[in-house]
Amino acid sequence: MAKKQLIMEKALELFAKQGFESTSVQQITEHCGISKGAFYLSFKSKDELILALIDHFMMQFLSEIDYVVRNTKNEKLLYEFFFTTFQSFHKHSDFAKLLMKEQAHTINEEFIHKMYDFNRMLDKVILTMIEHLYGERIRQTKYDLMYCIKGFIQTYSHLFVIYNVPLNLELLAHSLVEKTNVLAKHMTLPFISEDLHQIFTGPEYGRETKEQLIQKMEQLVEEVDDPIIKESLLLLKNELIYPSLSPAIVKGLQENIRQHPQCKWIPYLIDRYFKCL
Repeated sequence: MAKKQLIMEKALELFAKQGFESTSVQQITEHCGISKGAFYLSFKSKDELILALIDHFMMQFLSEIDYVVRNTKNEKLLYEFFFTTFQSFHKHSDFAKLLMKEQAHTINEEFIHKMYDFNRMLDKVILTMIEHLYGERIRQTKYDLMYCIKGFIQTYSHLFVIYNVPLNLELLAHSLVEKTNVLAKHMTLPFISEDLHQIFTGPEYGRETKEQLIQKMEQLVEEVDDPIIKESLLLLKNELIYPSLSPAIVKGLQENIRQHPQCKWIPYLIDRYFKCL
């Protein structure tokens, strides 16, 4: 395991138990079995570490549900969306606990900006999904429906993240599909307009430039051991600089790296970059 990844995993265990503020760099290095010098070679500060954790886990979460939304047939889409969402929260429950605790009292401006940006990306994924599912008939109420779906996610995730309630994920997903379909069918009085939604979410921060994407991929090439993953990352990096490959080959390269836990969010960032050109 790469030292940077080891630090992130071990620090997350401590943050989830003790909170970010109560955990020192000394405690992290002791828990990892490394020196402080080794820590500072990977992260300049504890603040940089927690921002790296947010990037890592939020991008994994967003890439997973974005993939579901773009690759699932409509009749299964809503169920797969909810199941994947709560499965991801369950799988990364330590990070979810940390995120819920830190959002309650953080004053770090970069943390706030990152959460605004991730929130906007989540909004786009959910809006894409409900537009695919319900089309023109929810045009007036789609933002209200999006906020209802996000409310379901936040409320039900607390049950097993904070209270450790054992949950049947299949039953939960089916139950929320039913609730969402009822709302989509019967809501007639919109409250949240597009303009109001923009006020709630604020400006967008942190969109990766081509240069930043290339830098992320070069860093991953150094960190991963799998030669196929390395080669796929290099080819995708070159495609950003000198586009020449067919869409089918690019898609195949993205599928190669999507299954790797350190790289699975790269295809999402690449797609997001090209959509915004």
